[in-house]
Amino acid sequence: MAGAPLIVGIGGTIGAVSSTERALRIALDAVEREGYATRLFGGADMARLPLYDPRSPSRTHHEQDFVAAVRQASGLIIASPGYHGSISGVVKNALDLLEETARDARPYLADMPVGLIATAYGWQATGSTIAALRSIVHALRGWPTPFAAAINTQLTKFDESGATTDQAVVDQLCLIGRQVARFAPLVDGKGD
Repeated sequence: MAGAPLIVGIGGTIGAVSSTERALRIALDAVEREGYATRLFGGADMARLPLYDPRSPSRTHHEQDFVAAVRQASGLIIASPGYHGSISGVVKNALDLLEETARDARPYLADMPVGLIATAYGWQATGSTIAALRSIVHALRGWPTPFAAAINTQLTKFDESGATTDQAVVDQLCLIGRQVARFAPLVDGKGD
């Protein structure tokens, strides 16, 4: 997909590949079927990002790579596990790093479509995590897509290959991917 517009996925947990990262991959696969290139920053990638220090005079190559990818993106999909009723620390740390774009011509996530996914072991944390993600995306000047996926991992299981037998969840994740892909041309000025 050389030359195709880029959609960046951010999400997962530190450690083994998580349900959150598997859900994100399903959404990104749907984006690719719409003709976009994708780049996934999963749990292992976010674990390499040091805690964001706005006073630091330099950034690691992992931080620079992450910020450069978001700067090139026409859209994002953010997936977070629901920890204690909100987003995980590693996802929040990655989003905090976007402060590096504050003085860009397109600061933060300005005018970008952003799909949202929350996973949790129960329903309560999925709703509050989606609400927190929506608030953060608004603060970063992005546009959360109309649909967000809340996945109760007590009910929905992902296998080692990343698949799930819960077709309703697959359909929801694909919808998020399609919505981000369909709104992304507006960022590039091709949807006017």
